[in-house]
Amino acid sequence: MNSTVNLADVERWASALGGAALTAYGIKQLKDRSPSGAAMAAAGSALIVRGATGHCPVYAATGVNTAGDRDDTRAALGGARGINVEEAVTINASPEILYAFWRRFDLLPQFMAHLVSVSQLDARRSRWIAKAPAGRTVEWEAEIINDVENELIAWQSVEDAEVANAGSVRFTPAPGGRGTEVRVTLSYTPPAGKLGALVAGLFGEEPGRQVADDLRRFKQLLEAGEVPTNERQPAGPATLPTTTGALADAGATPAAPGASAHQP
Repeated sequence: MNSTVNLADVERWASALGGAALTAYGIKQLKDRSPSGAAMAAAGSALIVRGATGHCPVYAATGVNTAGDRDDTRAALGGARGINVEEAVTINASPEILYAFWRRFDLLPQFMAHLVSVSQLDARRSRWIAKAPAGRTVEWEAEIINDVENELIAWQSVEDAEVANAGSVRFTPAPGGRGTEVRVTLSYTPPAGKLGALVAGLFGEEPGRQVADDLRRFKQLLEAGEVPTNERQPAGPATLPTTTGALADAGATPAAPGASAHQP
């Protein structure tokens, strides 16, 4: 029997709940010796199976498939083409400072080389614009799915995003008061076609190296208040008015080289 899922999640829930109600009513009718009770119970059972399996024979026969109407980020990232990256760096700053900076998504382009901008849409949603080859850009919206103050921020792209992706950053005090370990996990699935080629160019052949480079710049920005001005030139001081403001909001300034992140 073909059990390919061809129903959207909403339809599956509606079928299961409606089927349960119809089956219960049909059984009641049977107890009352109503001739329609058996038919109702059978129809309800069919709806329950429809919801549980996510497969509709009528849809299959007519070529209808609503399962893809909602781009499920988790399902997309779990595919064979999904790419997963995890990198970490230890920074001489407290978790509170690092969390406060990263929670300002609009500051991320200051050290993430592939980002053009991140705009906060509301308390949980943001719009991301990233560079792509040939002067192109790729855009998507993301939402925060987990936020533990001073410990963890996790996000994922919303439905219908051009690039299905999810990520998290965790802030853990390093042993011996040596600052904070910042661990980034990133997952994404390049789409097919021309857009997929753009995304492949965006992340490059070594996405892990790119994330590691981003974290290196983040470390330099938070510890010394400067980032490399050009990958092909020596690093130099950068103008960082928004960075200074973010650190001020967190109640701190960039740590002096060699200073303990937890000194009073």
